[in-house]
Amino acid sequence: MSVSILAVDDEVDVADLFRQHFRREVRQGQYVLHFACSGEDALDKLTGGIQPPLIVILPGMDGLTLLREIKEKRPDLPVIMVTAYGDEERRRRASEYGAADFITKPVDFDFLKAQLRQLSTPPL
Repeated sequence: MSVSILAVDDEVDVADLFRQHFRREVRQGQYVLHFACSGEDALDKLTGGIQPPLIVILPGMDGLTLLREIKEKRPDLPVIMVTAYGDEERRRRASEYGAADFITKPVDFDFLKAQLRQLSTPPL
C-alpha cells in the first residue's frame, strides 16, 4: 500500500528535489508525493480531497502557523517540520504544536526517509 506525503514549501525547486530523492520509492509504489507551494495551498489540498497520512512542512516563517492549523483540524496526522531555523525556541514550539519531528536544513534525505518509514509503519 502506498503512503501519500504532502510536502509544503514556497520554493518551487523543492518539489524537484523531493522527486529526485524519492524517485525509487515512488516507482516501487511506496509513496505518492503531493506538493503545495504555500500554507493556504496545503490546507486547500487537505480539505479538497487528498488525505495524506504524512505531511512534511518546509516553508519559511509561517510553518509553525501551518502546523498549528493542521493539528487543529487533523490531530492524528503526523507532521514533520523541516526548517533552516533550528533554534531551540522553534523546536520547542513545533513540539508543543504537535510536530512528529523537527529536522533542520540542509535535508538529510536518508534520515527523512527513515523518519517517514517509522511514522508510516502501523504499531504492532
